[in-house]
Formats: sequence, structure tokens, C-alpha cells
Amino acid sequence: MNNTEQAPHNYHSMLPKNKKTLGWWIAFGYDIFMMFIIVFNLFCLAANAFLMSSYGNWFFNEIHLPQVLQYYKTELHPWVIITESWFIIFLCVELGVRWFIAIINKHHARWFFFPFIHWYEILAIIPMLRFLRLIRVVVIGYRIHELGYKVIPDGLKKRILFYYSVIMEELSDRVVITVIDGIKQELDTSSTHKQIIHDLVDHHREMFSVVLAEILQESLAVELKVYQQQIGDGVGQIVRQAIEDTPQLTQLLRLIPIAGGMIENQIQNIGQQLGENITQGLIEPFTSGSVLQPNTTYQLISEKVSNLNIENQKLEELVESVVNESLESLRKQVKIKQWQLVLEKNDQVKE
Repeated sequence: MNNTEQAPHNYHSMLPKNKKTLGWWIAFGYDIFMMFIIVFNLFCLAANAFLMSSYGNWFFNEIHLPQVLQYYKTELHPWVIITESWFIIFLCVELGVRWFIAIINKHHARWFFFPFIHWYEILAIIPMLRFLRLIRVVVIGYRIHELGYKVIPDGLKKRILFYYSVIMEELSDRVVITVIDGIKQELDTSSTHKQIIHDLVDHHREMFSVVLAEILQESLAVELKVYQQQIGDGVGQIVRQAIEDTPQLTQLLRLIPIAGGMIENQIQNIGQQLGENITQGLIEPFTSGSVLQPNTTYQLISEKVSNLNIENQKLEELVESVVNESLESLRKQVKIKQWQLVLEKNDQVKE
């Protein structure tokens, strides 16, 4: 296995591959230590921000303990600033050591990949971006969870994933709806959309020709083959009836004694047979071929239809209507809140 394939296993990880060794337990304990120390650091910084704000002054005045707040500002606050500076130095050194270990153990395909993969740790050193340290806590927690330790309860994990999907769905829906509305506005107000539609049609002419030929072969050819005999019989009967309804021929044949009736009947039979044979011959070219290889007649029809000139107002209006209705259908589908359906389904299960 090459370095690139090994990267996902070592991604954000200092844990050795061989579990249950002394090195494994040291790395495992170090991860837990870092997770708790980062959480504690962020808690202290959040508490310090509250205590040094006007809200902190108001709160301690309300509970009549302003001297406690004053003691914190004069005695403890400087230590918070100093320890935060020490902690930043510690994070810088720790990051450098882990980078060095990653290079030695070839955790990544290239030695310079480490800072890009751990971008949030580098940015978290900046005072205004300290909150990014939470990402490392989440990464460590997820890695420990993957090792089989229940860091996050299943119920809480499902709830977190659910609300994450809600946020992502709402954001993506907003983007898609905005794009669709922009396209519809462009179609309604701009004249360039006609050229776009023409380009789309021209680009898909060949595909349309192939699909139309397959549809004709699959539907029309099958139906013609089923009703071929019935159509031939019907045409034969029409020809026979046409001969019977021709008074000039009937009067002429009746002038021939004895054989006139026989000749008339024979002519009618011949006409019927001719009608049937001609019909069978006309239908036969439309029933040959297969879906994968349509006959040449359907291919020719499809090619001619696909090459129609669309410089026609009615046709342009039809294409615009299809495009608008497709966009509107897509917009309605996007507006359906999948997370609401999930909630309704869960409520039904509970009931």
C-alpha cells in the first residue's frame, strides 16, 4: 500500500497502526488530554470574555458581589492572559512536533501536506479564531468514537447529524431556488435565451434522431406487426366493395352471357387479393428491424424530423413553455423539506 492510500488512516491522527501497544496507549491518552485541555482553555476564555464585559459588571452588581469581579480583574485576569500566551506557544510547538512525526512516519503523500490538512489548527493560533480549536476537539472525539469508544451517545449523534442535514438542506435549497429564479428571469426578460434554446436543440439533434427512431421501432413497428393481417384484410375488403360499387363494370360484365357473373366474382377476388398484397408490401418495411438497430425507414424519418427548422414562433413558444414548466417543477421539488418528512415519519413511528 502506498503513502497516498495510507493517508486516510493517519488523517489527523497520531495513533500508531498497531493497537494495544505502549505507543498506542500513549497516543490515545495524549489525544484525550488534548481534547480536555482545549475544552478547558476555551471555557476559561469564554468566562474571561463574559467577566470582562459590561454584561459581567451588570450580573455581579445584580447579585451584589462586585468585589468578587474586581478581585478577578486585578488578580486572576492577568494570569488568564499569561496562560493563554503559554498555551499558544505550546500549540505551536506541539504542531511542529506532530508535523515532524508525520514526515518521519510518512503519514501523507507529501511532507508539506500536513499544514493544509490541519489548516484549522494553524488558524486557531490567531486570537480572533480561537473557536476553531473546537474542530480539533470534534476530530479527536470522532477518531476515538471510530475506535469503538462511545464518546458521543447514539441519540445525540443522530440529533447532531439531523440538524446538520437540516442546515445543509436549507442552504442548498436557497442556492438552487435562487439559481432557478435567476434562469426564469433571464428567460422572461432577455432575448439571448432564444439563441441558447437554439443551441441546445442543435446540440441534441443527433440524440433526438436516435431516440425517435428507437421509439418508432419499439412502438409503431410492434403495433403494425400485430395488426398487419387485420389491416390487409380490411384494405382487401375495401377494394372488393369498391369493385362491387362500380356500376359501369357490373353492367359491362352482365352483357356477357353465362360467364359474366363468374368473371365479376373473379375480378372482385383478384381486387381483394391485390389490396391485401399491396397493404402487406407497404407495411412490411415498417415492421422490420429491432430497437437496437431500427430499420432505415424509421432512421430516415427521425433524421428528417430532427433537422426541422425551429425558426418558428409557435415552436419557440412550445420549447420555452417546456423549459419554464421544467424549472417550475424542479423548484417545487426543491421546496419540499426532506427533514420535515423525516420528522413526520418519526412522529408516525412513535404513535
